[in-house]
Amino acid sequence: MSAAARTAGQRKKRIGEVISYALSHRTRVLILIVLNEGIFTPGEVASIVDEPLKNVSNHMRELADCGSIELVKSEPRRNMMQHYYTAVQMPCYTEEDMEAMTPHQRDVTYGLVIQSLAAEMMAALWKGTLSSDPKTWLSWLWFNVDGEGREDIAAEMQRSWDRCWEIQEESANRCIESKEETRSILVLHGGFPRAKKSPGLPCKVTDS
Repeated sequence: MSAAARTAGQRKKRIGEVISYALSHRTRVLILIVLNEGIFTPGEVASIVDEPLKNVSNHMRELADCGSIELVKSEPRRNMMQHYYTAVQMPCYTEEDMEAMTPHQRDVTYGLVIQSLAAEMMAALWKGTLSSDPKTWLSWLWFNVDGEGREDIAAEMQRSWDRCWEIQEESANRCIESKEETRSILVLHGGFPRAKKSPGLPCKVTDS
């Protein structure tokens, strides 16, 4: 786990408070989606999001202090220090990796994933890219299952995720021939216990 992930909430805040703070301001949300793409200085981010440099610098410093983003390096430039930031780097953890973590480490890991995902979704909503694509698929529902059902849902999530990687590779191979420009499609996968017990089984909508 990265240093920022380990220290998220270092101002004695719980990870939920850290993530809520990061997502509670439009500028911070825009900063997060830029830093999801790579390493940037506050000046570069300010130019991309079209916000005043002072405001962006202040937000990025606060996000770094909380552990929501990572300070990659600092270099002297024109009698001042130039800081470079990026999103917290999250590898693809195996089930064994997750089991080896403490509950706090898992909470931090999940919290940072939620942060990136929510930022991307909010930015897409503001930009209008959700409604502009009729293939957009967003849905959620809880399912009441037994132990075996829980295992089956986890396995299905893994199969779907693996297939998305295959689709990306297939698309890249086709684009070599067609020269078609690719699009960035955000794919969501999740399956977790609900915070409260659900009242009965949800209704399944079927075609009449």
